[in-house]
Amino acid sequence: MKNILMIGTGGTIASEMTPDGLTPELSPTQLLRYVPAIRDLCHVDCVNLFSIDSTNITPAHWLKTAAAIRAHYEDYDGFVISHGTDTMAYTAAALSYLVQGADKPVMLTGAQKPINYDSTDSKLNLTDAFVCAASGQLAGVNIVFSGRVILGTHARKTCSKSFAAFSSINYPDVGILLDHRLVRYIAPEAFYAPRFFDRLDEKVGLVKMVPGLDPKLLDYMLQRNDALILECFGVGGLPAYEDEELLRLVDRHTAAGKFIVVTTQVQNEGSDLSVYSVGHGLKQNPLVLEGYDMTSESLYAKMMWILGQTKEPKEVAKLFYTPVAHDILRCP
Repeated sequence: MKNILMIGTGGTIASEMTPDGLTPELSPTQLLRYVPAIRDLCHVDCVNLFSIDSTNITPAHWLKTAAAIRAHYEDYDGFVISHGTDTMAYTAAALSYLVQGADKPVMLTGAQKPINYDSTDSKLNLTDAFVCAASGQLAGVNIVFSGRVILGTHARKTCSKSFAAFSSINYPDVGILLDHRLVRYIAPEAFYAPRFFDRLDEKVGLVKMVPGLDPKLLDYMLQRNDALILECFGVGGLPAYEDEELLRLVDRHTAAGKFIVVTTQVQNEGSDLSVYSVGHGLKQNPLVLEGYDMTSESLYAKMMWILGQTKEPKEVAKLFYTPVAHDILRCP
C-alpha cells in the first residue's frame, strides 16, 4: 500500500459557515473523516501548513509548501495538497518550478462547495486525487478536479461556480477519472532525482492591456518591479498611439535592466509577435521575452523563479525559453 502525505492549506473544501461567510476551519485529518474509503486506497499521514482562503495565498506560501514536500519527499510515495480553487493554478505553476523533475505525484485538489455540504464536489475530487497519488502512473505537479488531471503549468480556473472549474490551456489533459479509475493519456517524463528551489523574486508585476492605457501605469509598475508581464491584445503587440510613449517606456526601462514579458490575454493558442508591426519591433529587444503558449499563471511564477536564480539577461532568456514541465511548447 502506498504512503501518501496530505498537505492542508485551507480553501473552500475545508470551510465552514461563520457569521462572516465561509472560512477555512477543517484540518486534513478532519477532511479525511468525510471520505473513509481513502483509507482503503493508501496509508495517509497529514500535515496542516495553514488554513486560509486561497485568495490570501502569497509566494511565501508557495515556498513553504515546496519546503514541506522537500522535507518529506523521501518518506512518501506521493503528495495530495488540498487548496482553495481561486489561486490553485498559480500554486500549481509555482510548485512546478520549485519542485522540478519530481518522480512522484504532487496532486492539488479542492472544491467549489465545502465538504460538509450535501451537494459538494469535495468527496469526488479528494478521492480522485488520492487515486492519482497512489496509482503509480503519474509524477510531477498536477491538478485533479472534476474527473480531470491537468498539468500544473497549463491549468487555469475558467468557471467561478460550476464543478468543472478548471481547464487545461494549450495542452491536453494528462488523464481522466471514471468512477475513481484513472485513465492516463500522457505518461510522465522519466526523472531520477528532483531539483528543489527555495528562492523567488517577488518583484514581478502583471498588467492587462486595455484600449487607451495610461503610460504612467506601466512606468509605475516597471519602477517597482524587476519584471513586468504584459497581457496584450490578440497575438501580441504594444499600441503605438500617436505619441509612442509606451514604446519609449519599454526602451527606457529595459535599458535600465528591467525585463518585459509579452503575452496575450486571449486564452487559447498563444502569442506571435512576428505577425503585426505593433509586435514585430519588440522582438528586437533582448530584454523583451515572448510568452508564446504559456499561461499567465506560469509566466508569473516562472519569472519569479528565474529572477530568484539570476538577473543576467542571457541566462534569464535561456531559462525562460527552456521548457519546464512542458510549460512552453513553441519557442524560438
